[in-house]
Amino acid sequence: MSLAGGRRVGVLCALEQEVAYLLDNIEHGETHETAGMAFHTGRLDGEAVVLARAGMGKVNAAIATTLLIERFGASAVMFSGVAGGLDPALAIGDVVIADHVVQHDHGYEGPDGFVAYQHGHQPFFNPFEGLGLSLDPALAGRIGAALADFELSPLAATGGAVPRIHFGRVLTGDQFINNEQVREALFRELGGKAVEMEGAAMAQACAAFGVPWVVIRALSDLAGHKSHFDIHRFLDEVARSGALIVRRLLPVV
Repeated sequence: MSLAGGRRVGVLCALEQEVAYLLDNIEHGETHETAGMAFHTGRLDGEAVVLARAGMGKVNAAIATTLLIERFGASAVMFSGVAGGLDPALAIGDVVIADHVVQHDHGYEGPDGFVAYQHGHQPFFNPFEGLGLSLDPALAGRIGAALADFELSPLAATGGAVPRIHFGRVLTGDQFINNEQVREALFRELGGKAVEMEGAAMAQACAAFGVPWVVIRALSDLAGHKSHFDIHRFLDEVARSGALIVRRLLPVV
């Protein structure tokens, strides 16, 4: 089965709470089951979309992204979900739109410890200059223009704080970061504003097919020793912020 034909944006989430708000607003939807995942086709604010919940981790994200593009004809793919904050200037509830993504857990163990390296490469085998993938500059410009006058509502869960929207590097790895020392090292060594488990893998799959990608991450925790508590406390409300930004950006991706 292929649903290719016409412009259709793929929207990917990892968790049920992340996908719920978007799914509730899809019109004329149909659900297709494949690879243990549900893909929901229909229209969101008049735009043709296919929405999927991949589950957590890089492999799930890569599988779902490939299916969104190859089977469901997605012409661009957006990820909407929560993340842990790394930049101490950011707060729970803030949103980071990735202008660059890096798989922080891909690299090599050397005499001085672990060194992150470009996914699919090693310095001693198929070496590569650079690290990660960058958001398409033209797409970044359209996103910036679309969000120039866009404001998110205050969050009850954070005492009425108004979420801020940032652009910056997002790190991806197959770990939930619940450690202050690791958080500090990821910010210091790789300059990530946020850390999560799927975005860079989605971007890698999109790049392989020549399809634009966007990663939107709302901070549910600060990747420290309280993260496993905070994510449950803030998940529902901050995930909605990411979904609202998805809806704002659908016409420009």
